[in-house]
Amino acid sequence: MTAIKPLRIGISQCLLGDHVRYDGGHKRDALLADILSRQVEWVPVCPEVEAGLGVPREPMRLEGTAASPRLVTITTAVDHTAAMRQFSARRLRELERLELSGYVFKARSPSCGIGRVPLMSAQGKETPEGAGLFAQALMAHFPAMPVEDEERLHDPQILKNFLKRVSDYCNSRDRV
Repeated sequence: MTAIKPLRIGISQCLLGDHVRYDGGHKRDALLADILSRQVEWVPVCPEVEAGLGVPREPMRLEGTAASPRLVTITTAVDHTAAMRQFSARRLRELERLELSGYVFKARSPSCGIGRVPLMSAQGKETPEGAGLFAQALMAHFPAMPVEDEERLHDPQILKNFLKRVSDYCNSRDRV
């Protein structure tokens, strides 16, 4: 009898309860960490820690334009854009080998948000038009891969649809 392998899904590491956030905390999501973890194999990623930034660290935000955002610390204005882009390119190559079937991102994160991330314009106006640098890179690298943020997955219909898309993506990749 062949064992069915669980769906392998990437996830923002803080959502599993790991203390990797800028303030040394986490954003553990019980739905993901307790319930879905029985059905899927999580592949945790914290772009900021893996890019070499410590815990705790100075908070960051996106600045510039939606087309060309920069990842900048709020108090000292240190620009981490190049480091995040270099990390993203390397980590995406590693994730290719793991054959992920989907990804769950931390909502509104300057590295992981898939949309609605606060973006500070050159004029000092904040808009929700940004997307996290790592999330942008992953979605460009794997354009067909299903992605979602943890907040939206608390809607039962969105969760059901996401898991269906993940399963379909996995099955289509296995047939190739």
